[in-house]
Amino acid sequence: MKLISYYNQTDQLEQAAILVGSMAYDLNLLDKELPPTMAEFLFGEDETMVLAKAYDAQIKAGNKVRATPKPIQSLALLAPVPHPPSLRDAYAFRQHVAAGRRNRGLDMIPEFDEFPVFYFSNHHAINGPGDIAVMPDHLHQLDFELEIAAVIGWAGYNIRAEEADDFIAGFIVMNDFSARLLQMIEMKLNLGPAKGKDFATALGPYLVTPDELQAFVCPTPKGHIGKQYNLKMQCKVNGALVSQGSTADMNWTFAEIIERISYGTEMYPGEIIGSGTVGTGCFLELNGTAKHQNPNAFENWLKLGDEVELSIEGLGVLYNRIIKSEDDFSILAQQKKFRK
Repeated sequence: MKLISYYNQTDQLEQAAILVGSMAYDLNLLDKELPPTMAEFLFGEDETMVLAKAYDAQIKAGNKVRATPKPIQSLALLAPVPHPPSLRDAYAFRQHVAAGRRNRGLDMIPEFDEFPVFYFSNHHAINGPGDIAVMPDHLHQLDFELEIAAVIGWAGYNIRAEEADDFIAGFIVMNDFSARLLQMIEMKLNLGPAKGKDFATALGPYLVTPDELQAFVCPTPKGHIGKQYNLKMQCKVNGALVSQGSTADMNWTFAEIIERISYGTEMYPGEIIGSGTVGTGCFLELNGTAKHQNPNAFENWLKLGDEVELSIEGLGVLYNRIIKSEDDFSILAQQKKFRK
């Protein structure tokens, strides 16, 4: 089942819907027991998920339903989960971590292979497909990050890795936009990422439930626990392919990441967990590798007007365009080093 959220311009409210082909069916118009928003739907856990999947099956079978279908092209899409209660980002791809450390002249950190790590990001800065408005300081080495995100669908505490896949409601394409200059300055203080990461995380175009991806299940890495999927991942900037990889390259599974996250704390429906960047999945890594080979190599960064397309097999294409915020305020200008 595919699920979307969009802005209902008539009611001026957020609306959740089932997507079948190119047609959207509002949840609450299918059945009064289904709520209108994604947050309410996910908090319904088994009750709402089972009911929605039954309607999804009816629609796919050609049966008539109460809701009038709407073409997805006519809808103003939001992030599938517009208001998650939490947003965490993990560090699951060894290739990305190793390349980044090599490019900085560092050995691979052994702790990467001992446990999955994550950080908290800003769950109030969620974007869907469409324009991403950035401040002036974000444009100093503005970057994309090609990731897959898991959405929690059932509450749990101290969830074991062996059971954790059952707590995943679905998966979404994720772009963890990053302002690298801000990020690097702040992380010198051994905290963060902070302002370099908290302005925009894009999710979309839809949430796909795990049963839709069964054909892509592949062997789990030796010594690890949980489902692994082989989904091709790509990033295009202004139509040019700049990155490609696969979710099969994750060295930590979402099940193992969930076990770590839920240790001693409750997880709630709607929480988002990013995989971390796939190998070659950002300009920071690509530029570093190019300069490692040739110190005079040109650096690529996102600019105003750039169009970024992230695609993951089975999950669709997330399109965003970089635009200028209306505010010209600069926090870099407030720093002594950067004052003119």
